[in-house]
Amino acid sequence: MPVHPSSSSEPSSSFLTDVSRFLGAFRWAFMPLGLLALVAVGVHAAADTLDDRLLTAVDRLDSAFDAWVGQFPSLASLVDWVSLETRTRLARALALCWELAADLLLALPALGYRETDAARPVEPWRPVTASSSSSSSSSSSWKALLRRCLRRPTPMRWVRPLATAGVVLAGACTVARLVQGTVYLSWRPLFGDVAADWAARGLAVAALGGVAVSLGWRAVLRNLQHADAACEAVGSRRAWTRGLVGCLVVAPLGLAAAWDAAPVLSFLR
Repeated sequence: MPVHPSSSSEPSSSFLTDVSRFLGAFRWAFMPLGLLALVAVGVHAAADTLDDRLLTAVDRLDSAFDAWVGQFPSLASLVDWVSLETRTRLARALALCWELAADLLLALPALGYRETDAARPVEPWRPVTASSSSSSSSSSSWKALLRRCLRRPTPMRWVRPLATAGVVLAGACTVARLVQGTVYLSWRPLFGDVAADWAARGLAVAALGGVAVSLGWRAVLRNLQHADAACEAVGSRRAWTRGLVGCLVVAPLGLAAAWDAAPVLSFLR
């Protein structure tokens, strides 16, 4: 008696699986753009915290200038030369230029982010081919990069990734605050103040963790790779001065981002 094939075939992939595979084909485009957007948001959040400090610095410079020109009768008319409105505009312009410079230094390297395929099992008789093909990917791994940072430390290898980490944390907190405010204001009339507050905090923490896990560490890794490649290209002698001006630009923003623009504990209070 002939055996008929079973009518039950392999289950077809679900709609969500098909959509996930379709979107996964465009990771080469939206992952670098996502890293760029996250770093840009974090830099903007850090620059907002520096506006008042820059205005204070401009006021002190103006006071010193007024005190100096006030000593000479012929220059006494220049005491009120810079008004408060002009000082405010100058501080905002300085903050904008600082923010754009940090974007160029930290966000643009994210556009070079590329993902490699997972390592496949190699036949025992082809170890040489496998090692030569995977040498480029192993040299840019976390372990290899951190080893070079410890053995051949340079300002660019340490300052750029650490500043990126602070900026990324500030950007993730900005996204989490947006989620918290949106959920709380929209759910409060429906579920009450207490339930909306707890739900908003929980979703904010989830958004913070999701952004940090999906994009944050990739942005830090990409800047570490970029800094390592730049230092390796000039040799050990010139590596200490490589990107030194850029480090001086992004270091205060990274500190401001981690200290003032990243209120992680505020979502748990």
